[in-house]
Amino acid sequence: MNREALSRFSKDELIDIILAQARQIETLAARVGELEARLGQPPKTPDNSSLPPSRGAKANKPDRPQGLRREASVGRVGGGRALHPDPDRIVEARAKQCPHCASGLEAAAQRPVAVYDKIELPAVHPVVTRVVLHAGRCPSCAALVTATAPVGLEPGSPYGASIAAMALYLRYSHAIGYQRLSGLFDHLFGLKISEGALANLFRRAKPRFEDQVADILARLRRSRLICSDETSARVQGRNQWEWVFQNDTVAVHVIRPSRGRVVVAEVLAGHRPTIWVSDLYGAQRGWAERWQLCLAHQLRDCQFAIEAGDTVFAPPLKRLILRAVAIGRRRASLSDATLRQYRQALDRRMDAAMAGQPSNRHGIRLRKRFGALRDELFTFITERDVPATNNGSERALRPSVIFRKVTNGFRSEWGRDLYAAVRSVIGTGQRAKLSPFEAIRNALAAQPGVGIATLPG
Repeated sequence: MNREALSRFSKDELIDIILAQARQIETLAARVGELEARLGQPPKTPDNSSLPPSRGAKANKPDRPQGLRREASVGRVGGGRALHPDPDRIVEARAKQCPHCASGLEAAAQRPVAVYDKIELPAVHPVVTRVVLHAGRCPSCAALVTATAPVGLEPGSPYGASIAAMALYLRYSHAIGYQRLSGLFDHLFGLKISEGALANLFRRAKPRFEDQVADILARLRRSRLICSDETSARVQGRNQWEWVFQNDTVAVHVIRPSRGRVVVAEVLAGHRPTIWVSDLYGAQRGWAERWQLCLAHQLRDCQFAIEAGDTVFAPPLKRLILRAVAIGRRRASLSDATLRQYRQALDRRMDAAMAGQPSNRHGIRLRKRFGALRDELFTFITERDVPATNNGSERALRPSVIFRKVTNGFRSEWGRDLYAAVRSVIGTGQRAKLSPFEAIRNALAAQPGVGIATLPG
């Protein structure tokens, strides 16, 4: 805008223009100040922030010195794979004659000098059962009577429970998309099953998993301890949130459009556990009588403050948290009285740390945080079943993060809900020492109201 253009404006219009530019200058100045402040900060890494490990740069391994022997692998003596405890067949090979002088060798005089296994997979092909239902006229009333199908061979989908279990396992435990899953069945098993047939198969299996989730959810709502976390999910091209609520016996996954407290209220349905373990996210706070703050997050925040220049508060706090974690690992061998003494000692050291007056803004921020949350730092010391970190919840969500990256999410709400139900069944089954495939197979075979942990393996 030039001088001539400005001369056409009135005094009030010029004042409005100047005020608008002044506001814009203030906004830009604040942004410049923020960016300048960031220039002196250390970079965010998985070690000092909540960035996932995949975002971190990994150092190259050092070159192996030449001439060193590779370490023996775990297995039989001398390294190698352990022998199978129950081989399908045993081949005894004995020498018939000496390769040097051609003399015959007695079989009874020979002894085993090498034992090893050779392993192959058998050819896998579908087992097809054709059902023919006969019908005939009743000689008394002339009604047409059709034979009843045998149990398990009723009309409907041609794909049985074993195919459903395999498809669910490959889809939801190994993140295999529909197209590749259809090709896998064709190439490996000689079974042609379309993507649409797979989707229909999953929809028919959904009620079985919902029955299992109802039992798992009922157990969660009786739990004394609950750990929780959340991660993003993609549903029909939009962002939603996958939540996990878990402890040593159950795991419940739900995917909802909200990241707010309404999801936790829905899952708990009025239940108030004794202890809750989570990070600092507000929607996960206030649901239990006591709270254990995830110490892994706090250690990373301390490390960032140290790298940003705080020498007063973050260093002693980091040492204190590491000391507490080390004590927690020894809880099984310590008496209750000893744990109470350790807790008192940690509180005294926390008092000493809080007495520091940091001048670094990151140290000031941490000191303010822990001034309000110090009672939630060391709950786990005297509560033996409470973990010091929320790593269990993060591990429970890790397969979902991989699934999201590989498949880009869900194209329907029923697919979203089935995935959450299957992950709940798998996670709970793993806590009962079941493999993912066993948990899925048991869920498909279970009658309504029968928990997966009570079914045979």
